[in-house]
Amino acid sequence: MANVKMSKKAAAIDMTAMCDVAFLLLTFFILTATAKQQEPLPVDTPASTVQTKLPETDLATITIGKGNVFFDLKGREIRKRTLELMGKKYGVDFTEEEGDKFALMEGFGVPIQNLKSIIAMTSSQRNKPGVQTSIPKDSLDNQLADWIQNARIANIEVDQKELQIAIKGDAKEEYPAIQKVMDILQDQKINSFNLVTGLRGKDF
Repeated sequence: MANVKMSKKAAAIDMTAMCDVAFLLLTFFILTATAKQQEPLPVDTPASTVQTKLPETDLATITIGKGNVFFDLKGREIRKRTLELMGKKYGVDFTEEEGDKFALMEGFGVPIQNLKSIIAMTSSQRNKPGVQTSIPKDSLDNQLADWIQNARIANIEVDQKELQIAIKGDAKEEYPAIQKVMDILQDQKINSFNLVTGLRGKDF
């Protein structure tokens, strides 16, 4: 009896549904992603093999580069409360609207007397070179110490947690500038803090 050969047809897979899902996911991630903010004081951090991540909350970052010092805080309510405390100390009245804008800002580096004009600017305007100079840290006008102290108070009031400190210094920065900031921290009994570095491969 003769064998009947069945004709074989190539299997076709309809990829329409898969493409729809892929484009929906792509659209979702694009719409929900936030653009990385330009840093007001770009620094080239020293290399390290340590991979410990900084905490997402309850953190203040002190950026040091070219002799300038910038300050940044995590948490909108903490930022607003810190601004309120600093305003009271230095006799600068900030409106509710200015407080809301400050809460959304990135790090800043100006004397508090000039902070109102910085808050009124757009992000691209305030990040232009030369617009922000530095937070004063001299013995006669040590505003950096006051920012740190009031940020610690605000963090305890809002989150009931001790504020953690991170120092982000430029790899080419002179040691005395870093030491000055570390001295300010130690004056406030802060002996434990993070040093921000750039990841590199191991030398073996």
